[in-house]
Amino acid sequence: MNLHETRMNPTPSKDTPIPVNGTVQPAGPPMRVPNRDRRSREHLTEGEVEELMRAAKARGRYGHRDAAMILLAYRHGLRVSELVALRWDQVDLKEGRLQVNRVKRGTASVHPLRGPELRALRKLEREGPTGGAYVFASERGGPITAAGFRKLLARAGEESTVGFPVHPHMLRHGCGYKLANDGHDTRAIQHYLGHKNIQHTVRYTEISAERFKGFWGD
Repeated sequence: MNLHETRMNPTPSKDTPIPVNGTVQPAGPPMRVPNRDRRSREHLTEGEVEELMRAAKARGRYGHRDAAMILLAYRHGLRVSELVALRWDQVDLKEGRLQVNRVKRGTASVHPLRGPELRALRKLEREGPTGGAYVFASERGGPITAAGFRKLLARAGEESTVGFPVHPHMLRHGCGYKLANDGHDTRAIQHYLGHKNIQHTVRYTEISAERFKGFWGD
């Protein structure tokens, strides 16, 4: 190609709009689909969490571990980074207590562990990698990564009957909405989730169906 042809037909840059079917489309990656167009809400119900756990259990040799991660994240409103960082020294199986350390300058607290969680953790302790510091460990004994949990949860969602894409923070939101719908005090929910600002907790009580329970008598 000579200099004249180069000037007449310059190589398009990555930012040059590209015609598609006669319409100029912007170059670069496709635009992200807004969450509201992918699903109608950003929290999971208790039944949906149980369905995700069933799907996770059916997936290979680490099904129990994966289902236990979903259960703990939901029941304790854990962010994905808090979940994968859980260590055995935060767990008291004898007394049924869990030391929850929050990120984002959240307030740490001690949560009670109920029957389903205790059974899941005891089985994980018996059958998981021995001597490891982390509750949810990989085959090599190190902690599961945040990206690893996002992937396994997404796959469980695809193989379940939930019907829309799921991500880890929906488990935390599901916890907040469940506690609000059960009529728990907003301040107690704030402390349970580790919110510094109660306005972050109010979102759950604002759309709680419990507020409208007495509107119709029939």
